[in-house]
Order: sequence, then C-alpha cells, then structure tokens
Amino acid sequence: MQPDRRYRCALVTGASSGLGEEYARKIAPLCSTLVIVARRKELLDALAAEISAQHPDTEVHCITADLTDDKERVGLFKMLAAMALAPDLLVNNAGMGDYGSFDTSEWKKLDAMIQVNVTALTHLCHGILPGMLSQGGGAIINVSSLASTLPIPDFAVYAATKAYVSSFSEALRLELREFNIPVLAVCPGPVHTGFGKIATREESAEALPSREGFYVTKEQVVSDSLRALHADRARVYPGWKIALLAGAISLMPMALVRAISLSRRGKI
Repeated sequence: MQPDRRYRCALVTGASSGLGEEYARKIAPLCSTLVIVARRKELLDALAAEISAQHPDTEVHCITADLTDDKERVGLFKMLAAMALAPDLLVNNAGMGDYGSFDTSEWKKLDAMIQVNVTALTHLCHGILPGMLSQGGGAIINVSSLASTLPIPDFAVYAATKAYVSSFSEALRLELREFNIPVLAVCPGPVHTGFGKIATREESAEALPSREGFYVTKEQVVSDSLRALHADRARVYPGWKIALLAGAISLMPMALVRAISLSRRGKI
C-alpha cells in the first residue's frame, strides 16, 4: 500500500449510481484496491473504467450481486476470499425505499427493501468485520437517513429500516471502539439521485414530495461523511439545513413529533 493511501481495500455497495457511485469516485484515491458492488454490471464496468483512467494506481474490481438474496451475499464473501481481499473500509450504501400508504403496498417490494436496507447491511458488517479485526483496524460507513429520526406516514417501513441502521451503527461503534474500527451513520436528507423515482409507486402521479431548499448534492453528502469518518464522529447529517432540522427534531417531545408527522402527511 502506498504511504498516502488510507485504506488497503475499500468495498462500496450500491455503486452503480447515486451516492454509491460518488463514494467510489471519492474513495478511489484513498485506497490501493476498490471493490464496487451492484446489480447492474454495465454501469459498474463503466464506472470502473472511469476510475482506472483517473487513478491508475488503484486496482478496481466489479462484483455483480443482488444483495436482497442471501445466497448472493454469501457468494460475494466467497469471491472476496478467492481474490484474497479483506476490505478495511466498508461502505454500506445500497438501499431502496417505497413511498405510499402501508395498506396498499406490495409485500414483495417491502420485503426487498427490508432485505437490502437491514439484512444485507447487517450481513455485510458481520461477514467483513472479522477481516478488519484480524488486520488490526478498519472503518465502516452505514448510510442511514434523516428519516431514521421520525415516524413518517406513507414512508413507514423505509423510516423504520433506517432507524435500525442508525441504532445498529451506534451500538456497533461502541463495541468496536477498542479495536480501532470507527463506525459512522450517515443521515442525509433529500438528495437528487434515482432513489425518489424508484421509491415512488407507478400509480402515483407525483414524485416523492420534499422541499427543494433541503436538497443536498451527492458530492456534499459523500465529502461530509468522509470528513466525519476521519474525525471519528458517530453520526453526520450532511448540509447545515439538515443538521439544524435533525437537531430540532431531537429536542421535540414525541407527542409533538406525532402531531407534526400527521399534519405533514404527503408533504415530507
């Protein structure tokens, strides 16, 4: 590993677009080997070619996997072992949402969301952590959401999965402090990526509602989260408006949070 490289091997999930793609670009110069994981092979290959051209000293590997599938996650671990790769930076970015009332939701989509947002994230931490411990250090970034701080009608399951991510990350961080493995929960507000289009149901005429003034670029989300990780922070809310909003939410009594959530239904 070159002296200026912070990590030997970084692994980024959901790297074919959005935040994952940006994480891969920003992390590439910080590591000797970069593993990018997603379902869409052609997008991974294009990103790998771009990164290799810009950072020829960084070795890039593409692994196509559907992280909702337990067998494919196990296959990912086997591929890493076969290539003798033990990531010392894990970025659990892969995720999905579903916007609409719970009673009209499709269980297949809800189950897939729980599998990728909760089960896959936990499985990857569990599968990769032993390698970090044996190497004497590492780091984990788990992408949560501002939604983790609120019960959100019409976004109930998504918000609940992200509440899990934030809580799990905080607890895991405490367990790993003595082993030099920081764990960061990244809690962005709305970001212009393909997430909203996928989360919105086909029968809905409108996109996922949000306030344009609260949007943060994916570049800022990734830059803020990497700074927070290297500053050994437990949680980051990228963008000052989102950070301010998160602070205000934390001070509200639950009765007020419930009232606001109900009054803002369909206007998040």
